[in-house]
Amino acid sequence: MIVNGKKYSIDDLIKSIDLKSNSMNKIGNFYLTNREIEILDRNFIDYRTCNSLKDLMIRIQDILESESLDPDDGDDLDYVLESISERDYYQNTTK
Repeated sequence: MIVNGKKYSIDDLIKSIDLKSNSMNKIGNFYLTNREIEILDRNFIDYRTCNSLKDLMIRIQDILESESLDPDDGDDLDYVLESISERDYYQNTTK
């Protein structure tokens, strides 16, 4: 396949997808992906003591508001917060 004059191989693109980072792990009463766990661990956020995704969201928001973070760490925590907020909405909102 050629996109914008550059040749891409579908096989190479498929091989480059990191499926393990999106694998879900049950943590107490909620699920987190391997990527989310890695980001939380790197930022010393103890997600294992949280009772729900809402508890974890509050903990992440507190850290984002109160600590001076490296821009990359802040972006990563924003990603986790957005991801778990969306998951919490779809899992816990009556439709």
